[in-house]
Amino acid sequence: MYFEPHGVSFSELQHSVYVRFSVLALSSIFFLVDPFAAMPTFLAITAGSDPARRRRIARKASLTALIFLSIFALAGQYIFKMFGITLPAFEIAGGVILLLIGLDMLEARRSPTQETSGDTEAATAKDADDAGIVPLGIPMLAGPGAIASVMVLVGQARTSWQMAAILGSIAVTAAICYLVLGNSDKVARVLGETGIRILVRIMGLLLVALAVQYFVNGMVDLGVIAKPAVESLP
Repeated sequence: MYFEPHGVSFSELQHSVYVRFSVLALSSIFFLVDPFAAMPTFLAITAGSDPARRRRIARKASLTALIFLSIFALAGQYIFKMFGITLPAFEIAGGVILLLIGLDMLEARRSPTQETSGDTEAATAKDADDAGIVPLGIPMLAGPGAIASVMVLVGQARTSWQMAAILGSIAVTAAICYLVLGNSDKVARVLGETGIRILVRIMGLLLVALAVQYFVNGMVDLGVIAKPAVESLP
């Protein structure tokens, strides 16, 4: 039987453990950082700012998220050991946090874990450049959900390549945040309020599914439930 070489290569790539882990890392981190949901707050904070200053604030917020999440990624294993936290416990805790955030996203609203009441008003009252760090960088972009997801991924990483995939996913997410927030006025015009709400709801649905998977993984690792059987690939 003849197999088309490119088709075989794509199939092998598609089912590669490294590719699946990279896609999981990028999707879970990006959905939780969610720059689209942060756009209304960003626009309120930067109201009246010229495009150059808006991009500068977006860069500061993105760099803050990049540095903050990278620190937790690099220190994740040490945090587990220091506090005696097991991966299954963090998977279950992370699953609960992600579920709460995802349910709020399904209603197209910001979760209180990412943005509390009064954050926008407090941010607009202070210098916009400072607001790029708090509350835009932390906790609106790099909030508890994103930190929990990074920590779970670090706990699952077994090779330096997987750690590189996590750090790369954080960097890619930060770059997308800069592009989205730095051009938030244009993105808002293209998508419109309805488009942004639909996009946030879709990301929320995927996040809920990811939260349930984290919870199930934790229960399986604890031996509470049996590991689901995996069908062999043809």
